[in-house]
Amino acid sequence: MSVLFLPLRLIPQSVQCVVISTVLNLVLLRDDKLRELAFDLEGRVFRVHVRDQGFLFYLLFHEGQVQTHPSHDGDTDVRITAETAAFARMIFDHEDPDDLVFRQLLRISGDSESMLRFKKMMQAADVSWETELQSAFGHFFGRRVAQTARKLMNAEEKLRQNIHNNLQQQLNDIDIPDQQRLQQWQAGVEHLQHRNQRLEQRIRRLEQRWQRLHGTTDR
Repeated sequence: MSVLFLPLRLIPQSVQCVVISTVLNLVLLRDDKLRELAFDLEGRVFRVHVRDQGFLFYLLFHEGQVQTHPSHDGDTDVRITAETAAFARMIFDHEDPDDLVFRQLLRISGDSESMLRFKKMMQAADVSWETELQSAFGHFFGRRVAQTARKLMNAEEKLRQNIHNNLQQQLNDIDIPDQQRLQQWQAGVEHLQHRNQRLEQRIRRLEQRWQRLHGTTDR
């Protein structure tokens, strides 16, 4: 949600909270199913932290609506932490939060029941943030925010790919075996183990024959 303003440091947090609350409540107002799910989160407080922007805000669920505040003195049920690009992927690309958690792009902790209910609401929501922003704040604002978010996601993906390629090149330079070579090496080790087991069995049989022959000779 932090992607609504980029960079966030240039926009007062109180203004950002107003934008977030406005869009969320417009969506809830038009969708009875989502509103019911919001009622299931009654009284819950979510702490959202955007690390790279230093932006912190709280989502409070009350009577089927969402209140957004830059601070909160009470207890927090769920804590969500990520960088701007991860929030952009979740909001504009509708990426599954579980996938982002698995890739260590998103961290969620706190009350498990609240997290499950929030995830259920996220999955049920089919929200076009660009459309909602245009509806609430005008075509220019909504379009510019969506464009900025997509540029950010593309830049993040290119950076990730460049890091991967550079790392792979460095591994190749120092001749670290790739997955195929490791599999071949493992297959070779297993083959040697099998041959060693067969050799041990032959040795035991020879020892047994020797013991029988040696016992016969003694008699």
